[in-house]
Amino acid sequence: MSRLPNLSSKFPDPPVTAECWFLTGATASGKTCVGLELAELLNAEIVSLDSMAIYRAMDIGTAKPTVEQRHRVTHHLLDILDPTEEYSVSQYLAAAEAKVQEIRNRGREPLFVGGTPLYLKTLLRGIFEGPPADWDFRHAVEEEVQRVGVEALHERLKQVDPVAAARLHPHDQRRIIRALEVYRVTGQPISHLQLQFEEGRPAKEQRVFVLQWPRATLHRRIDERVAKMFEAGLVAEVKQLLADFGALGRTASQAVGYREVIEYLDGKTNLDEAMRRVQARTRQFARRQETWFRSLSECEIIPLSDENHCHATAQLIANLGHSRQPRDHR
Repeated sequence: MSRLPNLSSKFPDPPVTAECWFLTGATASGKTCVGLELAELLNAEIVSLDSMAIYRAMDIGTAKPTVEQRHRVTHHLLDILDPTEEYSVSQYLAAAEAKVQEIRNRGREPLFVGGTPLYLKTLLRGIFEGPPADWDFRHAVEEEVQRVGVEALHERLKQVDPVAAARLHPHDQRRIIRALEVYRVTGQPISHLQLQFEEGRPAKEQRVFVLQWPRATLHRRIDERVAKMFEAGLVAEVKQLLADFGALGRTASQAVGYREVIEYLDGKTNLDEAMRRVQARTRQFARRQETWFRSLSECEIIPLSDENHCHATAQLIANLGHSRQPRDHR
């Protein structure tokens, strides 16, 4: 067994990013528009909070800020990787912390804008790094999976960490192996170690604002935006990506819309059906985002009803944020 890493049982201090401003919400909730207005009110630079906007050449399908919008307000952590590359949450946190320091050194405010809930949680609470990878163990388990199937691996995890097993899909091979690996190295269930990062702080001590529309309105906004993406050339964008890179990496291929267009290009569906599938999948994704945001105590919901809301909403958020001073936990 490997030497145990230094895994403290005390609750860790939050990362430096926890004291920043955050604007989030489900896809198509209007984050870009409000974010630009809010950044100008705060004298802020925007740091992307989007796990797919990090990829170059994936512009239309990720609703990435336009060139004009980036000229209006400085943006960070956009277009930093090719879509064949992988990028971990811990890498994102390290990059975000570096950008926050750079922005503050310029005398400006960091404002995170985007809708990736796991990134948001990590920025607010930190992340359980755990022991380094044991590649011999991983390879041995992967060979075993070839013989007995991943379901058997999930059953084994139930024996040593039933909480983690309940959280993970029985076919999520990568995370199941990691949970078994952590237990092997530390002697503790990964679910117990991760509890250090489950405790959040009250919304009134934070500046984390979530844009929220009535469900029917959000669905309409999603359907309209997806239709505009196809009109703007989403199919051509995907064709060019495949021509330039051959295939998308494991992470980039999870972006909503790209898989459906690839299926259309492969002749598995027609264009209208591809668009309907993207709309349906985007609505499902939005529901998952909203579930995440409700689970984070740091989030304050900003209900919306007026389509011409950007400036007024930004002013409201600025006033709310300036009325509170996040507690310094460092």
